Amino acid sequence: MSRDPVPFGDSLDRVVRSLHNEASDASTAGQTASQMGGVFGRWAEAVGDAVASHVTPVKLDGTKLVVEVDDPAWATQLHFLETTLKQRLLEVAGATVETIEARVRRF
Repeated sequence: MSRDPVPFGDSLDRVVRSLHNEASDASTAGQTASQMGGVFGRWAEAVGDAVASHVTPVKLDGTKLVVEVDDPAWATQLHFLETTLKQRLLEVAGATVETIEARVRRF
């Protein structure tokens, strides 16, 4: 094992890959830390302030994004916005999302 310094992003990518390998989920093998960071770190930029104030990403599992909504009406709204949100996440975060699953947040 080399003791040379490794860029932080490369280390994070390896950690993400190893976690997915442990979970044995082939669909997430190509997912990178930058994609995950983009979805979570640039969420408001990707989806807009109005959506971000009611919808929170909680899990990116391969190409499936799980989000929490603060009201059941937002789950319905996401259905209508899904195509646009997927495109924005690709453009802004570099993440390919094929499915968005909405869960209503319990208070």
